[in-house]
Amino acid sequence: MSLQQIAKDTCIVRNTAARKGRHLSIVPGTTASRYLHYGRIVLDGGAAPLRFDTNQLETGLVCLNGSATVRAGNESFPLGKFDSLYVPRDASIEVTPGARGCDLAEIAAPVGQQYPVQMIRYADVQNDPGLRFNAGKDTNQREVNILIGKNVDAGRIMAGVTFSAPGNWTSWPPHEHAAMLEEAYLYIDMPKPSYGVQLVYTNGDEPELATIVHEGDVVMMPQGYHPNVAAPGGSINFLWMMAANRERDDRQYGVVNVQPEFAAVPSGLAKGR
Repeated sequence: MSLQQIAKDTCIVRNTAARKGRHLSIVPGTTASRYLHYGRIVLDGGAAPLRFDTNQLETGLVCLNGSATVRAGNESFPLGKFDSLYVPRDASIEVTPGARGCDLAEIAAPVGQQYPVQMIRYADVQNDPGLRFNAGKDTNQREVNILIGKNVDAGRIMAGVTFSAPGNWTSWPPHEHAAMLEEAYLYIDMPKPSYGVQLVYTNGDEPELATIVHEGDVVMMPQGYHPNVAAPGGSINFLWMMAANRERDDRQYGVVNVQPEFAAVPSGLAKGR
């Protein structure tokens, strides 16, 4: 399997929520993605419904702010903050913003099979210890919420939100899973002056990518270890998105290779398997 290279020009997209409407920021060909697609749907309250087809892509919508009613097939689903909706390939989607507008993350990947429409309430995730758990200790404490994982029948995509303790590291110990999954982080709920530092590397002594990240930025991890850290006084919070290399077979959460120097440190991700 040929992996995409780690490079600033193809792995970083800044300020992905800056425009109204529907805009795709990560797609194969122009970024370091092989399967993963990421976009943003930002609509003002009272805006006309936005319609699009999924075509060959299974699609997950995650409400980041505001609210929306999403019609998929013959059903309508109300989405509030961090609620998610899985929509199969070969379907139509209509997004109607709530009174205060909506901001949705769109996560997609090509699949051969068609899976059912599935609604995921954030309140249900929060009440399920297999989907919401704390990982790490000392200076790498974070809360992990799996939104689209083992709880959803899907082919390639997975997604969730991670919230760090102030000034802490996440994705620690450094790990990678490029043989099975490619991943991207969208940084959320980090109002300025908060920021974080994201690393992506195969060589810990000379990282291929080391960058400051703000709310709205997205960083792609086509391969390599990818720890990050919050600036003191703030948290690093992100929506993580994954696409499996092989449909169904590689769609497994928490199966990681820890950087050998830190192999004695538990990843903390096994709780979500």
